[in-house]
Amino acid sequence: MQAGFIGLGAMGASMARNLHRAGLLAAVWNRTPDKAQDLAAETGCAVARDPAELASRCDVVVLCVSADADVLEVVAAMGSGFGADSIVVDCSTVAASTAREAAEIAAGRGAAFLDCPVSGGTEGAARGTLAIMAGGEAEALDRAMPALEAMGRSIVHMGPVGTGQATKAVNQIMVAGINQAVSEALAFGEAQGLPMDRVIEVVGSGAAGNWFLSNRGPGMVRGSYPPGFKLALHDKDLAICQQMAAEKGVQLPVIEMTRLHYSRLLEDGHGDEDISALHRTKRALFRED
Repeated sequence: MQAGFIGLGAMGASMARNLHRAGLLAAVWNRTPDKAQDLAAETGCAVARDPAELASRCDVVVLCVSADADVLEVVAAMGSGFGADSIVVDCSTVAASTAREAAEIAAGRGAAFLDCPVSGGTEGAARGTLAIMAGGEAEALDRAMPALEAMGRSIVHMGPVGTGQATKAVNQIMVAGINQAVSEALAFGEAQGLPMDRVIEVVGSGAAGNWFLSNRGPGMVRGSYPPGFKLALHDKDLAICQQMAAEKGVQLPVIEMTRLHYSRLLEDGHGDEDISALHRTKRALFRED
């Protein structure tokens, strides 16, 4: 298998490196050329001059870009390079309807499309332990499996195109709720004057223990929020979830509250921080005037 990669950001660059370690990475392309050149120098892969050339070189092309419009633009740009057995694996987080539209574009050029959003943060991307939620034809998923297994530890077929993104929406709502609970509880603990390193240790060992507490809690209590998952991107994802809920005539309180809090943090310039920066808002509740 020859794999290509488009979208060499904080997640994508690590995912591409894992394809290289598996002996699969043939070429890369990125809208910021320097990132593609740097990864090529590191791994020895080729740099395609455009998405169509990348598609012509590779059996599988993995995407990890930021927005719905980016996915549609890149899939359309690859079109003339697709072969009869080409597969697009989109690991971006976009609307389920966007995944279906992208699949139609790819199918029009004879290529298969899988929506395969991921969860696990920058740590999971670096370690190749991402959870991958796959939507699309089972036959295409089977053919793409070597590339997916290089990037993730859990790969679950959810159903037809769009179901991967719908599952990721479930994930993003849950992440919002966990972020709300952990950031609020830690701010409460700080206000009680507790030794927070020990709070995280003991609470993390009990029924309230979770990945976010263990991996983001220590940074929160230090007031440090280096990006594992940028707050601005989670807000974008929650906007998608909000739209999907609205289509069912529903407003979900966790989404609405989190986006309200995020809007204030974005206004204050914290969009590039990790989502655990929500702790700033919770900590401020306990400040004395």
